[in-house]
Amino acid sequence: MVSLRPLEVLLVLVLVWIADSAAYFVGRKWGRRKLAPAVSPGKTWEGAAGGVAGALGYAIICGFFLDGIHWVPYLAAAAGLAVISIAGDLFESAAKRQASVKDSGTLLPGHGGILDRIDSATAVLPLAALISPLIKGPL
Repeated sequence: MVSLRPLEVLLVLVLVWIADSAAYFVGRKWGRRKLAPAVSPGKTWEGAAGGVAGALGYAIICGFFLDGIHWVPYLAAAAGLAVISIAGDLFESAAKRQASVKDSGTLLPGHGGILDRIDSATAVLPLAALISPLIKGPL
């Protein structure tokens, strides 16, 4: 069985949140080219690149405190997980549009609902568990 330890889950969740925040701020400042206008008109390619860059920066900082990681697969995983988090967000946005729903609930007003807070994490955590042996085990 493949699993993540609690600290690893936390590190992955923070990576998702940093990628999402970096994508938002970079997209607001420099975003010009729409990533998926029919699904999520606010997302831009520049924001996506900023999200990946933010995830990589976070991963580099964390990497200095982690024992036994292999840098190339570790950084590739961080970039890949950032991309998957964007895909998870787009998938949830597409599902909401398909259902003609603007927000996925009222629990978190102004944030699009609870699904908007967990969409990226639900896409990323299973993949992170699958690839974690590659970045911390012997190659």
